Amino acid sequence: MIHLVFQEADIDVLKKAIELDESLAGEVELIRDDYAVGPITRIYEAEGYQQRRDWWKSLLDLSPYDSEGLMGMVDDRMTVHQLKKELDENGRQELWIWMGQNAHDVCGYYWLVSQLADYQGRIVVLYLNNLPFINEKGNIFYPTTLHEIQPREFLKAKKLNRKVTLSEFEVDPDEWRRLMDENATVRLLEGGKKIVSRDARFYDDDIIKNLGKEWQKGHRAISNILGKMKVKTGDVFVLWRLTQLAAEEKIEINGDTAKGWKDFDVRLKSAAPELAETANNDNAS
Repeated sequence: MIHLVFQEADIDVLKKAIELDESLAGEVELIRDDYAVGPITRIYEAEGYQQRRDWWKSLLDLSPYDSEGLMGMVDDRMTVHQLKKELDENGRQELWIWMGQNAHDVCGYYWLVSQLADYQGRIVVLYLNNLPFINEKGNIFYPTTLHEIQPREFLKAKKLNRKVTLSEFEVDPDEWRRLMDENATVRLLEGGKKIVSRDARFYDDDIIKNLGKEWQKGHRAISNILGKMKVKTGDVFVLWRLTQLAAEEKIEINGDTAKGWKDFDVRLKSAAPELAETANNDNAS
């Protein structure tokens, strides 16, 4: 079998689970892009694919990440090509798709499964949706991502495997086409596999309410914002929204966001800078 996940952090925990159960033996592949954000219209066509790559590059160029290097690493189309090649060459091979209860994984599933209808009967899905697991302290919890789950718990989870049905191969691509037509910047999971579209400002309230009037280093601010978000997204997306909010003069950024996470500071925009400075001096004393 071939295992497939949608987040890099999931690879290690799944490989550890495979070491515990030889019946799960197989390579672990990764779909790298986060299809829960960004343009997806005509994504299977060259023009739509390039539009999405250009969008990601514009965000990465604002960040300390090596945009050229990362863009070179992400080629999900080639990953799917190789998967199909392996399935064609070995008629007994199965593809096991692992998903956590989050928009990143579910949108990745929709993007992927819409390309695999020819392999109906050999595509297996394991959707760990609203299921209880045991954490390291022995307590029951409901994970939203695979990498939150202990490796030994995957041995229980594997029993949930089921083949993607013929009906799903008809309905799921229709759902993905709806999302492509809407072409929103943000996609959220409402429950089950239901994805809803939202505009780019969806996370702005979370960002603003987790900033203060005091300057914070960029890495600390973004870590705090991501840690307190109920609905998660990535650091590159948050940084992009910070730059957009700064352009709208709702927040202030001091420094170069592309240089390093510690090379810029961020705070809420002060309506009266002199009063804010007075308050800061009072606090310091």
